[in-house]
Amino acid sequence: MPKRKFMDIKSIRQSAFAMPVHNPAYPRPPFRFLNREYFIISYETDLDALRAVVPEPLKPENTLVHYEFIRMPDSSGFGDYTESGQVISVRDMEGRLANYTHSMYLDDEGPIAGGREIWGFPKKLARPKLGVDGNDTLLGTLDYGTQRIATGTMGYKHRTLDIEAERAKLADTPNYLLKVIPHVDGSARICELVRFYLRDVTVLGAWSGPAALELHPHALAPIADLPVKRVVGARHVIANLTLDIGEVAFDYLAPAHAETQTAKKSNDDALELAV
Repeated sequence: MPKRKFMDIKSIRQSAFAMPVHNPAYPRPPFRFLNREYFIISYETDLDALRAVVPEPLKPENTLVHYEFIRMPDSSGFGDYTESGQVISVRDMEGRLANYTHSMYLDDEGPIAGGREIWGFPKKLARPKLGVDGNDTLLGTLDYGTQRIATGTMGYKHRTLDIEAERAKLADTPNYLLKVIPHVDGSARICELVRFYLRDVTVLGAWSGPAALELHPHALAPIADLPVKRVVGARHVIANLTLDIGEVAFDYLAPAHAETQTAKKSNDDALELAV
């Protein structure tokens, strides 16, 4: 039998990675995805609704939201799963066009735990599906519990898109997440804006077509809080890629940032009183 390791302080420091510490719910990143299938419907929503959910120092670029259904049949460490959610077009601190992931719903414990704990993906358990319906329609659905809260449809492969342009969208655009990890007393231990990129991207195919999107209100999955005013386009993309590790772009708990926000709030309160 192999010699057992003891849980002394040194070994804990060396081996601690994720929970449960003796049998983590996921392996270490990065993660490689093969034949990852995106169905993305871009739509216009209410600007005030976007401002209410996009965290500073990011700023909404326009009124666009990208609603995504994603099939991941072959992902290293995570296996086979599906997810769905909303991504918002923003400008970042350097003035670059970027993506901010606002909501994600998926059907597999490993990527829920890993996504939340490593990067800060806003993941919750639900039942998304993506497939071809009736031979000619790409269909994405999202059920939270027993309730259908999202339905997206697109004509199947009506028009071919430029593969290099789609690769650049995936590989060159910075992506942002708001990561929050609580302290044992319930306060925020970690509160960071995380930036990450997709690496080693190869697009295998990309198409567009006529599309429609329907969102329904739900108390615990409020995707309809960003209402659909008008669908402006949709695309269906199949790619191989690597989800790389992230970096801290902004630390909300850093003393300088915390003092700035306190001063800003005091100034805003004074302006409200003056009005």
